[in-house]
Amino acid sequence: MSPSNDASAPLVIVGAGQAGAMAARALRELGHAGKVVLIGDEPHAPYERPPLSKAVLADEQPPDVNLLPEPFLAQSGIVLQPGRRVVRLDAARRELHLDDGAVQAYRACLLATGGDVRVLPALPPGTPGVHYLRTLDDAQRLRAALRTARSLLVTGGGFLGLEIASTARALGLDVTVMELGPALLGRAMPPEVSRWLAARARAHGVRLHLGAQPSGLVPVAGGIAATLADAGVLRADLAVVAVGQVPNVALAREAGLLIDAGNGGIRVDERCRTSAEGVYAAGDCASGRDAATGTHRRLESWQNANEQARIAAAAMLGQDAEPPPPPWFWTDQFGCNIQMLGHGAPGLAYRLRGQLPEGRDPGKAMLFGIEGKRLVHVIAINAGGDLRAFRSVLGRPLACAPEALTDPGIPAKQLARLALGPASA
Repeated sequence: MSPSNDASAPLVIVGAGQAGAMAARALRELGHAGKVVLIGDEPHAPYERPPLSKAVLADEQPPDVNLLPEPFLAQSGIVLQPGRRVVRLDAARRELHLDDGAVQAYRACLLATGGDVRVLPALPPGTPGVHYLRTLDDAQRLRAALRTARSLLVTGGGFLGLEIASTARALGLDVTVMELGPALLGRAMPPEVSRWLAARARAHGVRLHLGAQPSGLVPVAGGIAATLADAGVLRADLAVVAVGQVPNVALAREAGLLIDAGNGGIRVDERCRTSAEGVYAAGDCASGRDAATGTHRRLESWQNANEQARIAAAAMLGQDAEPPPPPWFWTDQFGCNIQMLGHGAPGLAYRLRGQLPEGRDPGKAMLFGIEGKRLVHVIAINAGGDLRAFRSVLGRPLACAPEALTDPGIPAKQLARLALGPASA
């Protein structure tokens, strides 16, 4: 019997990160009693990534980030193969070829290969004093370096770069952030929030250089140096490069799977099925269809990894799954918790509820992004509890005037009911 027709072949997950681990767990929760194999190229068991730039770097006793503790693995019977790498996918024969020459047959396969850090050619990984942060080992190396350094230069003013900068400042380091764009988080946030966040970072002692195009970014004796046209030479003991990531799709591309030309992810449908029968994809490597817009997006988020894992697991078993909730993302930096619901877009009009916190004041505020008459994006600053009330409102036409959303005197739940109209009463 060929592997492609072997009903006894296991379900195999390639990639033991958030999506891979959650998919393995979901298969058991959905009642699958057959063999599940989880293959990961790191030596560790699956772990949570969001704490890597925060608690893992900062806390004296780093938190337990394990996603599949040993007792669960033993009870579930999931076969974890850490430190193994799949080098070839044969979709026609339903086989995976591993780096040690072994061949693993599968009945269905989930690609949860995640992403790799985007590397600056001038500062490749391994350069003395230079750190990239993607894995637990990366975080542990950076954690040790931060405890002996006095200054840090962060290249990249995105979520990861700012979280690391915030953590380093809390540890007492002198921190400088260089961002190529004219604003922090310019593609994710409206201009007023970008400006507020820049002021917030500066109030916490971070030196910001926006629109920074260093003519030199090189290791020097005792650290790293960058040369800016308007600021001269910047020096620091350490450098962190946080300029985004690229989806890890080499395995899929070489197997002939369809790759999204726009975002570089593995194209999947609403059930996380790829262009090859029996092969699914989820997480940072996957380009899924947005039901609201009909376009394909590749979302790098904890929530998206969990949701696609759940949907893919059900599809691998021939079951239907509930559609995913609206996209949600969060970040903790400079004493603020910032949560986002839905998608922003250039030129979107925002309404402010409350006041953006000034200086180091924690404060509380919400911004509502409205397109036409629909609420499409909500940003909550230290107001995560209020944000939850608007999950059911997102994407729907407002039954109230947009100005009504700005009233801080109306409780969030009541305001959400007002936005939904009489039918929600």
